[in-house]
Amino acid sequence: MHKNSMNKVILVGRLGQNPEQRATPGGTAVTNFSIATNETYKSQSGEYNDNTEWHRCVAFGKAAEYIGNFFTKGRLVYVDGRLRTRKWTDQSNATHYTTEIIVETAMLLDRGPQTEDGVYAPPARNNSNNNKSTGRREQDPGMNEPALPENEEELPF
Repeated sequence: MHKNSMNKVILVGRLGQNPEQRATPGGTAVTNFSIATNETYKSQSGEYNDNTEWHRCVAFGKAAEYIGNFFTKGRLVYVDGRLRTRKWTDQSNATHYTTEIIVETAMLLDRGPQTEDGVYAPPARNNSNNNKSTGRREQDPGMNEPALPENEEELPF
């Protein structure tokens, strides 16, 4: 139980690469991915500068399966979760720290890539059940990406 504290992260950004999906020895899905967030600021000299921050994210269970099935490089995504810092030692006995976001909720915010004629196309997927090179599994037929209205004015936000 948390007493008088909160560990909450909310990010909206773009995926830097396709997620890496695998499973624990117990069979729980685990997906790692990174999100880039951008900030533009005006310097004292009046020039505009861009700053990109990269965030390491890890998801478990159903969230990991969803991310592994639908998230692809370049997509605009919403993620919320909590920060976790891990300590580890490398082969030369040097201590390192890694801070990552443990994902609780994730969703796509864009429609995905467009074809030349302006039609939104779903990303190509590898449908082999046990593709060890990507760690992706065949998509569950009951787990479909939510349909978006044709007209953006119909979106509820």
